[in-house]
Amino acid sequence: MASSSPGGAAPYPRITVTVFVVLAAIAALLGLVLLALRQSAWMWGAALLAVVMAVGNAFGVVRRRATDDVRRTEARLGRWFTPPRRLRPTREGWWFIAINFLVGLAAMNTGNNLLYLLLGMQLSLILASGILSESTLVGLEVTRVPPASVQAGVPVLVGVTVKNGKRRFPSFSVEVEDLIEGEPLDKRCWFLKVPAGRTQRTAYRHQFPRRGLQRFSGLRLATRFPFALFRKSREIAQPGEVVVLPRLHPIDRPPLPLRGLLGDEPQGRLSRRGEFWGLRELRDGDDQRDVHWPATAKRGRMMVREHEREEARRVTLFLDNALPGGAACDDEGRLAGLERAVSLCASLAAWYVARGYGVRVVARGEASPWTHGPHQLERLLRQLALLPTVDEAVPFSGSPEPGVESLCVVHGGAAPAGLGRVMAA
Repeated sequence: MASSSPGGAAPYPRITVTVFVVLAAIAALLGLVLLALRQSAWMWGAALLAVVMAVGNAFGVVRRRATDDVRRTEARLGRWFTPPRRLRPTREGWWFIAINFLVGLAAMNTGNNLLYLLLGMQLSLILASGILSESTLVGLEVTRVPPASVQAGVPVLVGVTVKNGKRRFPSFSVEVEDLIEGEPLDKRCWFLKVPAGRTQRTAYRHQFPRRGLQRFSGLRLATRFPFALFRKSREIAQPGEVVVLPRLHPIDRPPLPLRGLLGDEPQGRLSRRGEFWGLRELRDGDDQRDVHWPATAKRGRMMVREHEREEARRVTLFLDNALPGGAACDDEGRLAGLERAVSLCASLAAWYVARGYGVRVVARGEASPWTHGPHQLERLLRQLALLPTVDEAVPFSGSPEPGVESLCVVHGGAAPAGLGRVMAA
């Protein structure tokens, strides 16, 4: 409703200023007319006073900018001056209006009663179109059903539910459009008939091009019923939001196994806890609780279980989320490279988590806790979806840990030193 002004100042309340300016123009025009008609001085003087007051109020609003009182006035004026319905002729409707205009001209020039009768019949179609389209849109309740999980660039189905609250009259030819920041999406739903007192459901297919938080502002109901001459619509405020996760790609060449990465530490990869590693014969000092009795009975000698140390099944993913200028960067090539890096990092995290590894993502300015198991992967993907773009001067919020594999995902340029193996997106 208000636009931002340079220098970080509060936005101008455009609607309020416009109203005062329009009132000043009307008062000035009225004063000029009264002066031209040689009316009494107090009449055109009152009009001049109204002009001064309107202009003064406009300057006062601009000087105060967006205070709480002005915001409330803006909202009230916006509700007053926003039409409850929007009517737009279709292509056929424009032809029909042109024909009406020509028939009206012919009737006035000739005085033919048949032409007047024809004009009245055509105008009655416009009147009937307005009444029937209004009866279609009134009493409808629309609900959006967003999907549970959304990935960038992957088509998803967004559910739409329409309920006809009218008791007797059905609604015909109803279109439903979803709005994001006031702009309709490229797909819409269409209902041929919604019976009275009934609810119908459908879905439209849409794909979000980039990760991040997408905010829905509302829904738009429209109809061309009954003659397709006009498209009447109304908007329903229904805010909502959906988090678009980074796209997960299959890892064609997965990283090397992480076993044996602890160097020369004695038995660094073995432990009594962790993932199963293998079987071996019983040695002096082994715990009897590790004996694997089925293998012992099969081989005829004592066999024990070995487990991999938990440190050997952890990996830290360092993600370089910096661009020149930070969030203000408008280079489409660099932005696309960053999106590929985030997608690669998310794909690696899903690959490791699916194989039982603990995963931690460290970026510039943010770091995630350790993620274990598929039930925690969604939290990590949401954090990557909302990961901001920062300046190159912001440091990483963590460093490699001893005994833990480290991978550094970059999107171009030189990779930071000391963060493990480098993977370019």
